[in-house]
Amino acid sequence: VKLRGFRIELGEIEAVLCKHAAVREAVVICRDDEVQGRQLIAYLVADAADAPSAAELRAFVRGSLPDFMIPASFMVLDSFPLTSSGKLNQRALPAPEGERQSGKVFVEPRSDLERQLAEIWREVLGVSQVGIHDNFFDLGGHSLMLIGLSNRLCDELDAPVSVLDLFTYPTVSALAEHILQSGQESAGGGEEADPVAAVAAGKQRMRQLLQSRQRKINIKD
Repeated sequence: VKLRGFRIELGEIEAVLCKHAAVREAVVICRDDEVQGRQLIAYLVADAADAPSAAELRAFVRGSLPDFMIPASFMVLDSFPLTSSGKLNQRALPAPEGERQSGKVFVEPRSDLERQLAEIWREVLGVSQVGIHDNFFDLGGHSLMLIGLSNRLCDELDAPVSVLDLFTYPTVSALAEHILQSGQESAGGGEEADPVAAVAAGKQRMRQLLQSRQRKINIKD
């Protein structure tokens, strides 16, 4: 393909990505974006439970290829979508949302529970995609949403998910793991937590996290 005046071999980028220890398969396409224009997008199937970050993948590719061949976005999928004839279905590949604030690669849900949680979060937050490592608060969530979100999760999942749980486990993967562990540890229900108290406790936790982040920023400055 030709991008910004440069001739690019997509297979060469894919070959470099597949040399990464955590990458099993890689596909790179050139995609048109309404805001950014034409961009290189890398889709990966990870060979490990923890997908490498976008920064790690970008640095890895940069060690072998020039800057104009570095993909703009990296997305990790559970598997590549295929056509009825067994070929890659490029039209079914998800469109990237752009770089996430956390620097994490988009990782699609791997289980029915993660898919259900991601769909609920997507509707509540009004975003087009939610990866399993995306932080609820980084995607625009705030404390006022949590009581309604907690009630909806309890209704739809038939599992106790408190407001404090949402503060403590702010990613789909962490919350799904917590729900599964809680279900295994206790078949009966305990005393229901006060949602107002849980929000107050969660706000205190968020203040502590923000203060910690601010101290790190001040140290760097």
